[in-house]
Amino acid sequence: MSEFPATKLERGRIFAKTGFQVGKNYAAHYLKSLTSKNGSKSDLHKQNAEDLFREFTRLKGTALKIAQSFSVDNGFLPDEFSEVMTKAQYSVPPINRALVRSIIKRELGSYPEEIFENFDANAIAAASIGQVHKAILKSGETVAVKIQYPGVRDTISTDLALARTLFRQIVSDSEQMDTYLEEIRTTLLKETDYMEEGRSIDRFHARFSSKKVVTPKWIPRLSTERVLTMTFIDGVHLQKFLKQNPSKEERNHYGQLLWDFFHNQVEDRGEVHADTHPGNFLFTDDGKLGVIDFGCVKEFPDGFFRDYLRLLPTHLTRDEDAIKDLYLRLGVLEGDPATNEREKLFFDFCKNYGFTFSMPYAEARFDFGDIEYRNLIRDYTKNAPVTNEPRGNKHFIYTTRVHLGLYHFLMKLKAEVKTKESKAIVDKLLA
Repeated sequence: MSEFPATKLERGRIFAKTGFQVGKNYAAHYLKSLTSKNGSKSDLHKQNAEDLFREFTRLKGTALKIAQSFSVDNGFLPDEFSEVMTKAQYSVPPINRALVRSIIKRELGSYPEEIFENFDANAIAAASIGQVHKAILKSGETVAVKIQYPGVRDTISTDLALARTLFRQIVSDSEQMDTYLEEIRTTLLKETDYMEEGRSIDRFHARFSSKKVVTPKWIPRLSTERVLTMTFIDGVHLQKFLKQNPSKEERNHYGQLLWDFFHNQVEDRGEVHADTHPGNFLFTDDGKLGVIDFGCVKEFPDGFFRDYLRLLPTHLTRDEDAIKDLYLRLGVLEGDPATNEREKLFFDFCKNYGFTFSMPYAEARFDFGDIEYRNLIRDYTKNAPVTNEPRGNKHFIYTTRVHLGLYHFLMKLKAEVKTKESKAIVDKLLA
């Protein structure tokens, strides 16, 4: 099999093997539950997630992007899946050097040693649809060169169709899942066009590059739909930063930059960087927040965006009628909780989870290092009354990815941030 299995047959075989393994795991668990009291459902989910991740890693491309989309819990996958799928953001083996050279030759017209003064053949990062190499231009400027795995764009529709079949074993069959997957497909078509990403880099650089935030600059003459060249930003990712045993002041500083970057996007009401995971951010030596990946950016419809923002103050005031109206408009509820016991159970759960999620906006400062708060967020995810059932507007996929991803990032950083101004931003937009 090729290093990147690009044909429908090759990828179909891997999906089929994975689906068979997941089904076998569930069958074995059922048999074990009949014959003994052993057999943890959590262990079962973990094993299935590991099986999925192993095969998705072989597939790379769209398959890993699907895993990444579900790596921040959306409320309907078992928590163990979210934990394992987070590895899709880091633990992906790169393609070989010879293939890298041939891709650059095909896309840019010459081999890397002819284009660059220096080109590091070892990837400095490898993710779902591409990998990044460090290089130096003839002018002496250091750049990052992102190379897309061959055939990725051509596999999107096939992979999503195969994934839909596979996820039926994990998630309740629902038209909403089809809507979610279609939203992912539309986003992936943009994300696999590196010229589109280059234009996003330009727009975000113009909007946010400042004394606090640094973003790369796009180099169009060395970019195509499958190769993207941008200026290099030097810094460390969260994992390495934490290994340096930073002080509380340092953690608070970078946490505040991240919190403010998110809310400045909200205030700006333009596109939003929709992939808040640690691999897309750097902490620089001069105290700036580096934002380095703009493949996944979203502009949400105004009606949805305002309703999403209204969830924050409405939960804080505990206005149940207003909360119910918002839930119905956003597709969180499918009926009246006053007359439907199932909807009431779901409403009560979401209402209290929503209040917990809104808590950072209730005071002037909030400590994301508070272990009790982290446990609250985790416990709500694990104890949802309606499991494995997709609910809510399709745009929740990416607002959740951004907002909950921000919380998880700050909790890992154990940062205390000032939230008073961000609450004022939300209030102003809703006035």
